Amino acid sequence: MKIKNGDEKPEEKILDAALEVVIEKTICGTRMHLIAERANMVQSNLHYYYKTKNDLMLALQKKVLKRCLEIRERLKAEAKNTLEDQLEVFIKQKLEFIVNEQEYDFAEIDFWVQGHINPDIQAAFAASFEGWRKEIGAMLDKYEPGLPKQKREYLPYLIVSALEGASIQYLIDKGRFDLEEYFQFCKSIIIKEINE
Repeated sequence: MKIKNGDEKPEEKILDAALEVVIEKTICGTRMHLIAERANMVQSNLHYYYKTKNDLMLALQKKVLKRCLEIRERLKAEAKNTLEDQLEVFIKQKLEFIVNEQEYDFAEIDFWVQGHINPDIQAAFAASFEGWRKEIGAMLDKYEPGLPKQKREYLPYLIVSALEGASIQYLIDKGRFDLEEYFQFCKSIIIKEINE
């Protein structure tokens, strides 16, 4: 990913630079001066927009989530109005992140790790997972309103785990398994569980 120049807003330029630095150095290794250098600005200008590294990392976490939601909304608009197609939206969004926008997925994994030591990041990450589970739950309520209580409660957790688990395993050991086959297998298990 290369920093865009020109008409890009300073905040976006900083966030793009921050994403690049995080991918290279991890969040722990990221320093404000490295982001300023990558964004071709002096560090004091960076602090005008983001007072602290924590403020900047929280903004970057929001950018990653926003990109995820943008992809999902585009896919929803293209999907048919069936449970299977709507479930496929979540799968295709994760697949697109893993294959075409790995920098976002690597950052997301790093935010998950940082959530262990940073309560602000943990809270933001927990909120994004809760939003994801609510969205999946709403899909289940719409297409399978009679699901038993336990299935309705735990299927969103299972689906998120299957999607996130693919990222962790695939990005560490690319080529170990066929990602598309994995997702179709997961989908068949989920549909089978819903229909039982």
